[in-house]
Amino acid sequence: MQQMTTTNFNKRQMLKYVGDFSQLFGIKEYTLAGGKAKGVKAFDVRTGSGLEFTVLADRCLDIAGLSFKGTNCSYISKAGIVAPEYYEANGIGFLRSFFTGFLTTCGLRNVGSPCEENGEIFSLHGRISNTPAEEVCAQTEWVDAAPVLTISGKMREARLFGENLILGRKITCRYGENRITIENTVENCGFKREALLLLFHFNMGYPLLDEDAVLVTPTEKLTPRDPEAEKGKTYNHQCQPPTPDYQEQVFYHNLKADKNGATCVALINKKLEIGVAIRFNKNQLFNFTQWKQMGEGDYVMGMEPCNCYVGGRTDPRNSEILEHLEPGEIRKFDLTVELLNGRKEIDAMTKYITNLQ
Repeated sequence: MQQMTTTNFNKRQMLKYVGDFSQLFGIKEYTLAGGKAKGVKAFDVRTGSGLEFTVLADRCLDIAGLSFKGTNCSYISKAGIVAPEYYEANGIGFLRSFFTGFLTTCGLRNVGSPCEENGEIFSLHGRISNTPAEEVCAQTEWVDAAPVLTISGKMREARLFGENLILGRKITCRYGENRITIENTVENCGFKREALLLLFHFNMGYPLLDEDAVLVTPTEKLTPRDPEAEKGKTYNHQCQPPTPDYQEQVFYHNLKADKNGATCVALINKKLEIGVAIRFNKNQLFNFTQWKQMGEGDYVMGMEPCNCYVGGRTDPRNSEILEHLEPGEIRKFDLTVELLNGRKEIDAMTKYITNLQ
């Protein structure tokens, strides 16, 4: 008997086999009910291809867990999922609610170290990841005879007498595919020019991440953030087993891209025959930051397309490149996540990345 695939099924055919499409794919909505996660609204997404992930509506529509064919690919920190009311803006209090997950969004007015500018205090990695979404919509539509799953909403970073920035997000995936598109817009709804710092903190975890995993990038120039990172410059793409007293290493990659600015990075585990690739455009996000943390319990590889450096908005590295949004201006930032299944897909992606120029 021929199995239904993305190329030979249609809606009426599928309904002959199932009473409800949730048997094969769908979005499940629920609310967490325990500890600091209590009250967080979440969506579980299944694409029917073995790709499953959780979107947190009360945490910027960021992605918590993500697995592929039963193998976890994301990292959940010891803080766990934390509701936004526990957010601590002072100092490094951000880390107490940094669930990490597959995706944490950092910004919109600061990325990286906390700092002070013109009397205003800017928190570690900004406020947006602890902001609940508004106008959230989760739905399944049939587009070109195929089911398409979408979750959308907007996050507001605003204050009286201050900024009014809106981050819009739409997460899309199709039935039977191993791909997630994440479309983002940032709009300055205020009446003064605003600095915009934005970093998409994708975090890979065990068992995708282990000593056999390799980061594949089309790096043209690699810049260690500090002396600690300088120690690991030669081996930045290689992973180690969990290491006692490991100090995080951060690297800035100037990536090669095609003529349209498209580029791609991937974490690959040939032993497991899976990988995660992230596509983005250097015209939107010029920098790629690698966060390498091989510590015991803190075992994670961050893959971070961004439009800034992670020393905070007052970091001298940001002085010449800091981007701004004019009143009424809208900026787009689009990313695609691809799950790689088997040696053939891994080899094809590796070849594509290494041939970018």
